[in-house]
Amino acid sequence: MWFGWIEFDLLLGEVHSLKAKRSVVRPLLAELRRRFEVSAAETGRQELHRRAGIAAGLVAADAAHVIEVLDGIERLVAARPEVELLSARRRLHSSEDD
Repeated sequence: MWFGWIEFDLLLGEVHSLKAKRSVVRPLLAELRRRFEVSAAETGRQELHRRAGIAAGLVAADAAHVIEVLDGIERLVAARPEVELLSARRRLHSSEDD
């Protein structure tokens, strides 16, 4: 069994309130969940208007599938015009890891 996660630090475009921030972050998380069948959540910087930390994770039988999905997630987030991807960090682990 393999599990992986990816975490993003995002700069949001024309966002001047937490309500406007939610209108950008919620659809992005919903699209990640729908397209890639992963768990996704806002994981950091909730108090800042123009920054967001989001993460997604999944479990699969083989490492290649996890890597393929994480790559797709990163491409999708990087292509969104309403956010600027400042950094992405990922991890891949096996149930055999100590």
